[in-house]
Amino acid sequence: MLRPGLLVDLESVPADAVLVDVRLALTGPSGREQYDAGHVPGAAYLDVDDDLAAPAGDGGRHPLPDPELFTAAVRRAGISQDSRVVVYDEGPGTAAARLWWLLRDHGHDDVMVLDGGLAAWVAAGRPVSTEPASPEPGDWSGTPGHLPVVGADDVLRTARDGVLIDVRAEPRFRGEHEPIDPVAGHVPGAVNAPLTGNTDQTGRFLSDDDLRRRFAALGVTDEGAVAAYCGSGVTATQTLLALRLAGFGDAALYPGSWSDWITDPTHPVAAGP
Repeated sequence: MLRPGLLVDLESVPADAVLVDVRLALTGPSGREQYDAGHVPGAAYLDVDDDLAAPAGDGGRHPLPDPELFTAAVRRAGISQDSRVVVYDEGPGTAAARLWWLLRDHGHDDVMVLDGGLAAWVAAGRPVSTEPASPEPGDWSGTPGHLPVVGADDVLRTARDGVLIDVRAEPRFRGEHEPIDPVAGHVPGAVNAPLTGNTDQTGRFLSDDDLRRRFAALGVTDEGAVAAYCGSGVTATQTLLALRLAGFGDAALYPGSWSDWITDPTHPVAAGP
């Protein structure tokens, strides 16, 4: 199935699409090493840390990238103004959605996430390549600001007046286990909807109707304000994609997410369910 601007399955990948691998590894081999070991033939590689984020610091662990550096990276991947782009990661879209969101935020809507990612590609018996892609540089350009974002000053208001979704695993949300950031817990008033609930066991997204029921049960409506955050603003974009698939429009991203929230000691921290 082809859902322009959102999602594409294996059988519907356009022949003329520019393919981009954006696998991210928190442990073990790096995304680049995984790409070198085997990727969809012809796919270029963009690195979440180097190409899709600014250096850690003000704004959290993965601030939004400098527009000029992001433009250079997108062009290096062979993307032009008129390109149809398909992005993928290992499967559940947690890294691929970051590039999906960034391209759309810069005004390029012809971009889709490959449903099931490389895992689905391999499971279907499709070939993989160890040859790095060397596409002709593209002429892509864009300016950020086409999608909604919220900052630290907005999230408590969103939690009070709308729905603020924390997509991290339940133990991190409850403050019971924090393997990455120095402070555990969540933004007061946020609701927990772990991103793993957006996909099935194969890494493919749930049906649009199932996603809509999931988010509606959290209080999401067509009219109310909705924002999502994670640890550093990367994986929350997968939930933004899921919300869009569910028909709820473009929810806002808190780019700095938890890693930004905790840098200010005056920000309240909640724990528990």
